[in-house]
Amino acid sequence: MVDTQTIGFDDCWNRIGVRGDSSCERLDEYVRCLNCPVFEAAAARLLERPIPRVDLARHEARVPGQTRSTHEGQSASESFLVFRIGDEWLALPTPIFKRIVQTRPIHTLPHRQHRAVLGVVNVQGELLVCMSLAHLLGFDAGGAAQGNREKHDKRDERTRQDLPRLLVISRGEEHAVLPVDQVDGVHRIALDSFCPPPATLSQAAAAHTRAVAPWRGMSVGLLDADALFDTLNRSLG
Repeated sequence: MVDTQTIGFDDCWNRIGVRGDSSCERLDEYVRCLNCPVFEAAAARLLERPIPRVDLARHEARVPGQTRSTHEGQSASESFLVFRIGDEWLALPTPIFKRIVQTRPIHTLPHRQHRAVLGVVNVQGELLVCMSLAHLLGFDAGGAAQGNREKHDKRDERTRQDLPRLLVISRGEEHAVLPVDQVDGVHRIALDSFCPPPATLSQAAAAHTRAVAPWRGMSVGLLDADALFDTLNRSLG
């Protein structure tokens, strides 16, 4: 039996967020509902409400193995944010993203040791290191190929996603900004579709790529977030 004083709230993340149809416009900036202030406010209200009286016997009567099978079903795929740099479609695990922001000036650093480090960017009053994935992975970032862009535009008319953006990523207390030409959105990619990186990849690209996977008739490179941060730390050291 649940306490009648339980506070109600709009669980928009289950309707229009990443657990729903992903139609919320805030996802363009926050990537995940966990980063959104609306979700944060709802979580605070949830913690402030009275503790419900729960029938523990009902929980004890659950079918054995039910929880395990649920987790196994969830582990069959992984959530990625898919984006484009030049002609290349790439992806990184969704949990590392803090927000997506519009392009802004990049301030160069004196005596930078790695050409992949472009400089620093001001994001909400904080200076974050900006890193070029194109330079790091060794491919051309000189704009998208017109043919590839036109094919994508005919398939998906969400033009607001076709603009260059800055992706803010984090690992613990480490943060970085990645300029990209286009953000497609968050997608779940089946683990059994992962393939080893092709032998044709450059040594630098192979060192930062977990796998490749088929996606919308193309291949998307699934990048290794830890390898990216490790390279960034070495370049700044």
